[in-house]
Amino acid sequence: MNKIIITEWNGKVLTAWQANDRIVQLSFDDKEEGSILNHIYIGKVKNIAKNIGAAFVEFDDGKVGYYNLTESHIHLFANGRIVPSDDPSVRLRPGDEIIVQVIREAVKTKAPVLTGDLSFTGRYCVLTLGNKKVGFSAKISDGPWKNALKPKLEEALLQMAGPDGTAFPDVGIIVRTNAYEAGEEALLSELSSLKETCLSLLSDAKYRVCGSRVDKNYPSYISVLRDSYAGEAEEVVTDSREIWEELKAYAADRPQDSSVSLRFYEDPLLPLIKVYNLEGALEKALSSRVWLKSGGYLVIEPTEALTVIDVNTGKYIGKNTPAETIFRINMEAAAEIAVQLRLRNLSGIIIVDFIDMDREEDKERLLKYLRDLCRKDHVKTVVVDITPLNLVEITRKKTKRPLYEQAGRGRKGAAL
Repeated sequence: MNKIIITEWNGKVLTAWQANDRIVQLSFDDKEEGSILNHIYIGKVKNIAKNIGAAFVEFDDGKVGYYNLTESHIHLFANGRIVPSDDPSVRLRPGDEIIVQVIREAVKTKAPVLTGDLSFTGRYCVLTLGNKKVGFSAKISDGPWKNALKPKLEEALLQMAGPDGTAFPDVGIIVRTNAYEAGEEALLSELSSLKETCLSLLSDAKYRVCGSRVDKNYPSYISVLRDSYAGEAEEVVTDSREIWEELKAYAADRPQDSSVSLRFYEDPLLPLIKVYNLEGALEKALSSRVWLKSGGYLVIEPTEALTVIDVNTGKYIGKNTPAETIFRINMEAAAEIAVQLRLRNLSGIIIVDFIDMDREEDKERLLKYLRDLCRKDHVKTVVVDITPLNLVEITRKKTKRPLYEQAGRGRKGAAL
């Protein structure tokens, strides 16, 4: 049975995904502060850095975030004005109060990244401000279904007006994977609900104190119910009474997000962390070396700029030709790398040094296999190409901090 396990450990909330009796994802949330990812605030522009096309915005009791002036397509002023960011008659100035959303948490010395292009996420779709596109999850391959639905979604978006009755400069939608199973009616109903949530937030923002948080986002250990794919998890289990009550309340409020059963685990002699050996799974996920079943192994080394993964033959002794042996190890390594990216929440630029292969058909098969695996990731992951030096380039969207930072460890797993 595939499960989501949520427990409290060392003052943090640990969420683990188990698939086919293996832990495939781990994440931590600070119990007191929690993650600020995707939260929406009233911010105040502190200064404009014209040389890098950015503003620095203060929010949430003194935090300062990086606000890209070119990547934010609209500016949402707290007084209700909504203007395109390329409007020459409107320029942000120090002291302006604007509505911003955190799209990337602070990483070491880098400030949180903010945007004016707010997004409102549901189980079936994401409503986006600042972008007119109607997009679909890459995991939905039914072209006729998408073609039939697109004009209906465009019509629904055209009917959306701002809190003052005027049209939005840009508003779009991303249709999520779960929408395909749920159907058109459920998708349109959720889109309508997200529109109401958006308009209510923009209207309320006029009366909120600068620096305050204005959304009602759930912590990540609750939103796993919303973000799980249909059939991906059958049960959510926790041994925390407080979290159990939160899960029940969320399930009652958002029944469409609660396709999995909820279970409260009670056994003071054997806590969940021991039942599922989460300590052992965490130690392995923080180790630089990962052994493969064949006897080969990976070495995973995060650096400040990128993550390097090296594939090695290790103890493998095969009876096949050298070319067949290398190809087999590389294919096994590709499957494990797809797991490790999600397990460790590695992001940004990832360079994989597979064992060198001479046959072009082997390289193409390996790349296709790796791309197919990475498409299943919850976080957008792109296998770019293989370089002349036989290095495979991967990019994975940066959102939450990597696991070693969440757990309070150094890059190689040493305690900080």
